Amino acid sequence: MQRPLIGITVDNKNDSATSNRYESSIHYSRGIALAGGLPLLLPQEPALAEEYVALCDGILLTGGSDPRMERFGKAMHPEAKPVDAGRQEFELAVLAALDRAAGKPALGVCLGMQFMALHAGGNLNQHLPETLATATDHQRDNRHAIRVLAADSVVLREAGGAGASENAGGDLTVVSWHHQAVNDAGRLRTVAVAPDGVIEAIDDPSRKFYLGVQWHPERGGDGRLNRDLLRRFVASCLAGRSGS
Repeated sequence: MQRPLIGITVDNKNDSATSNRYESSIHYSRGIALAGGLPLLLPQEPALAEEYVALCDGILLTGGSDPRMERFGKAMHPEAKPVDAGRQEFELAVLAALDRAAGKPALGVCLGMQFMALHAGGNLNQHLPETLATATDHQRDNRHAIRVLAADSVVLREAGGAGASENAGGDLTVVSWHHQAVNDAGRLRTVAVAPDGVIEAIDDPSRKFYLGVQWHPERGGDGRLNRDLLRRFVASCLAGRSGS
């Protein structure tokens, strides 16, 4: 069977469109390919967001620097490193297009999860070191546990809802690199947290697969949680295309 086409958002070199260069970690496309998908990098063209979403069987919103909070009525924190404005406009356009194609699977990683929350009316803690003694647990590819709060979430559940993993509700290890985090998921549901309370995953339970994770499953090695999460995402994309 033909692999499902997975659109992957890209970054701008030096967080600036004036660099005239896109860039993407190989981990994203390789992780999707190893999970059975056909990765496709998406240039940042907001006017084409609807067509990208229609073309692709699923969308992966990747990690990056920090959201520009003025767009959401908040001042930027002095320690924030703002993402390129054009990238932000594009990814919000993609999320809006996904709202109009609610059956289309979507996975947001790190910044991608934060965009999901902001798009849903949520908010961020813009600098964890100011408020959290364990902030360094979430930085520079540190590994830490998470606890899944909702056993029906696709964090652990098989694509199509075929049954939750035996580890649902247990502690699982993830890889993080961030200094900001979601502190309000808006219309979305919080489905996993770290031991220190940092929100690690959010979803929309009304959709088959609409999930944001604060960690980096593409950098999690062969850990079952990380490997199987990408496989479930790709499987959901394939199932959506086939109508099953």
